[in-house]
Amino acid sequence: MSVLAAFEWSVIWDSRDEFWGAFKLTMKAGVVGIVASYGIGLVLGAVRAHRIPLLSPLAAIYVEVIRNTPILVQMFFIYYGPPAVGIQLELYTLAWLSLTIWGGAFMTENFRAGFEAVPARLREAGFALGFGPVKNFLNVTLPIGGRIALPSSINTCISVLKNTSLLFYFGYAELTYVANNIQSNTFRVFEMFTALAVSYLVIVWTLSALIRFLERRLALPEAF
Repeated sequence: MSVLAAFEWSVIWDSRDEFWGAFKLTMKAGVVGIVASYGIGLVLGAVRAHRIPLLSPLAAIYVEVIRNTPILVQMFFIYYGPPAVGIQLELYTLAWLSLTIWGGAFMTENFRAGFEAVPARLREAGFALGFGPVKNFLNVTLPIGGRIALPSSINTCISVLKNTSLLFYFGYAELTYVANNIQSNTFRVFEMFTALAVSYLVIVWTLSALIRFLERRLALPEAF
């Protein structure tokens, strides 16, 4: 009898409803975190790239603090901090907010680098056409810099999604939390965490494929 045959793989199928519910909660937090991270990255990336007085130093402080502290520490801070001042957060709010704050800092640097990589001649051409600073950004810097930043933002998206597993510590019923609960009740540790690993692989590979398809569609011409 093979080693794999010694395991009860049927427990995975028997737990399919629990996994499906956990998958939906994982995606609910992860997708919101990714979309909101992009929003923060675009705004603060532009602020930093254009060195807007007062706002740019504040954005730099945010980026440095978040990028140089573990996300789990940030999650504990968000979990315990607001109740200390009388603000109660739901678990779902903790989930997407912590992912957004972490992802936003990395997206800010992705887009800052992308915007700064836009050749000066193109921005000057926009001004020569009569564009003001805002219109020049929207019509020249954003379309080109956003495409330059897209590859690095893919890695951040994947990291945001994988970081949902850390919400296990706070009782948010995502994939890792549910898999751990099932193995605690069934004692089928290997089977459950194999299913968990495969689930994350499928999610990440699917997300990567979708974003890389978008990357190919938005790729800058070679003559650029």
